[in-house]
Amino acid sequence: MIPNFEKITLFWCEVVDTIDTLMEETDEGQARMLLQHYEESLKVIDQNLTFHFERDEHSQRIEMIFGCDGYAQSIASVLSLVDAAPMIDGVQVVAFNGRQDPLPESVRLGDDEYGLDDFWFSYRITQGEFHLNIYVERVVDVEEDPAVEAVMILLDALLGEFDLMTRVSTLSWYDKPADPVDFGLMPLRQLRATFDNERGKVRLIGVTLH
Repeated sequence: MIPNFEKITLFWCEVVDTIDTLMEETDEGQARMLLQHYEESLKVIDQNLTFHFERDEHSQRIEMIFGCDGYAQSIASVLSLVDAAPMIDGVQVVAFNGRQDPLPESVRLGDDEYGLDDFWFSYRITQGEFHLNIYVERVVDVEEDPAVEAVMILLDALLGEFDLMTRVSTLSWYDKPADPVDFGLMPLRQLRATFDNERGKVRLIGVTLH
């Protein structure tokens, strides 16, 4: 998708005009309405664009992190949006969720908690493509399974959103066997080290950068 720079400029003008109001807003409802307005403006640029705020504890700045919900065809929109960002006091604009250190030991979704050590993986590299297999307790419906959602959050933390979209060719889901070690599987927490060790063999996919 070719980014619309006029719409991107309009979005940043809106942010510059309203970000101070958002940061100072004490009414949760009003803040939510403004955030929703940002979201609607992003969807006008590209339907897949997302964002969220995080606080950088080291610099005391707010990070405004943009992504595209895993849709590789929208990577150019994210990069163009971030590249066009103006300087905003107290706010750092970031493309994609990065790796996390230390790794989260668990992910809570609703009333359920999923531990990093609950999941296992295997992989293969074929013609420069990294094919990743994830093993969860029981695969029922990949689209609706909260365990799958938890793993996706952990994968972002392990590899970073950009590498996950552009260097993992396929992501497949399987039932975890009774003894994963007997099946040659590896704990999910080892994925980062394994991936980084193999990185030189893996080609970039799904995006053309100019």
